[in-house]
Amino acid sequence: MASAFDQSSYQVRFDWGVDGLRRLAPADVVIVVDVIRFTSNVAAAVARGEQVALADAHAVSINGAAVAQAAAGLEHAPVVLAGALRNAAAVGRAVLAEQERRGARTSIAVIAAGERDGAGLRFAVEDQLGAGAVIAALSDLGIDHSSPEAVVPAESFRALRRAVKHLLTASGSGRELDGDPRHADVKPAAAIDDLDIVPVLRDGVFTALD
Repeated sequence: MASAFDQSSYQVRFDWGVDGLRRLAPADVVIVVDVIRFTSNVAAAVARGEQVALADAHAVSINGAAVAQAAAGLEHAPVVLAGALRNAAAVGRAVLAEQERRGARTSIAVIAAGERDGAGLRFAVEDQLGAGAVIAALSDLGIDHSSPEAVVPAESFRALRRAVKHLLTASGSGRELDGDPRHADVKPAAAIDDLDIVPVLRDGVFTALD
């Protein structure tokens, strides 16, 4: 029996973390979003021509890597992509191309990684905005049969687009890295669509989607 929370009647779905991935109905494409720093750094590395092993990516962020690993292990073998603010438009185009290749409506699960602390999964501003950017990009291409859960981050991104850099640097996740060498990754992660690359996870390695 379908759950009220699986969003199965919608093409574009959204939830948080590994539990959210499992809560949603099986999707043809899973887009992992972990803006600070996992998917932003993976996209940048792949844009430089590198391949990123998922095992190595755990060192950047256990949250995003855990979602990617869980998605790759799903029985129905979805296409697993890394999405961020930096490549949202490219991800949208890649999903549209995948739908055209399949010749049928393609279901999409956008999963924001969030942050784990002692209380469990914590909401993360940067992942809400990054997921929203991806969902908005899909909508702009006509892939817009979105669940209410997916519409909210998309419209949040549209409304706050001009403030993204400030919101990321001033957020808890951004401020947490003050004084840490990793803080240098925050401002690049706030760039919108400066990368025209889509990392895809195949056999445990992120490479550029053909």
